[in-house]
Amino acid sequence: MTHRPRNVTLLGFAVDEGVRRNNGRVGARDGPRVVREAMARIPFLQAHPVSDGGDTVANGVDLEQAQQQHALRVADALRAHILPLGIGGGHEIAWATFQGLVSARPALRRLLVINFDAHFDVRLASHSTSGTSFRQMHEWCTAHNVEFVYHVVGLSEFSNAQELFAYARAMNAHWWTDECLQTSDGVMAASAALQEQVQRFDQEHDALYVSVCLDVLPGADAPGVSAPAALGLPLGSLQQLLDVTLTAPALCAVDIAELNPSLDRDGQTARIAARLAARIIRAIRGISPAP
Repeated sequence: MTHRPRNVTLLGFAVDEGVRRNNGRVGARDGPRVVREAMARIPFLQAHPVSDGGDTVANGVDLEQAQQQHALRVADALRAHILPLGIGGGHEIAWATFQGLVSARPALRRLLVINFDAHFDVRLASHSTSGTSFRQMHEWCTAHNVEFVYHVVGLSEFSNAQELFAYARAMNAHWWTDECLQTSDGVMAASAALQEQVQRFDQEHDALYVSVCLDVLPGADAPGVSAPAALGLPLGSLQQLLDVTLTAPALCAVDIAELNPSLDRDGQTARIAARLAARIIRAIRGISPAP
């Protein structure tokens, strides 16, 4: 039987070519550096340092090569029984992390993906972009007889085209909109549903991958992203729902994506990303929160 990782390594993805291909605002390639700078100022991480595997960078516009390189580093971490915490970079990091996960887990039979995101990211395109990763995962799993279970938390109804909703329904995805998560009752209902879902996945033939796109947060709180949210999922609610996933036995990998420092205000989004990273590290290591 496999055992849940209790150690973490940072894997930066200093790439935003997928954002450019998706007609977004570039600048997320600098995200990993700025997140590390913000993490260095967190006392908890000074007391509990984490290993750092460095950055994957793109050679020009060769996104696919960068994704393959990142996938190799994710697979190496998983084989060493270490949880890879990806720091983006654009959300094209998700397809790279997925490729590393399935390489390291050839016996995989079910994959649960929980994506905290304002967008489905299931666009149809001739090549990988920041908006195609979860469609690419679904297509790969279908071709390789792996059950793909996809949940999106914080989805904006008004930021996704109808054809994306149609594809999400066809793949039996489930989502909670930002509107339904504005109340404590809505967050509690989503939390209970996620808890039930993650408990269905075991450690032997299943895996859980969690991805956090920072554009799920309110744009007023997280301006340093390519597409700031008009409403968004409040940070406190995001933390509560994220915590449900972090103790799941099948958890294999986590990413934080889409920090664009060139669009940030006073480092605000970077500090949120660093806080989320610290919270993830605390949970994976089994360190109790301060009383």
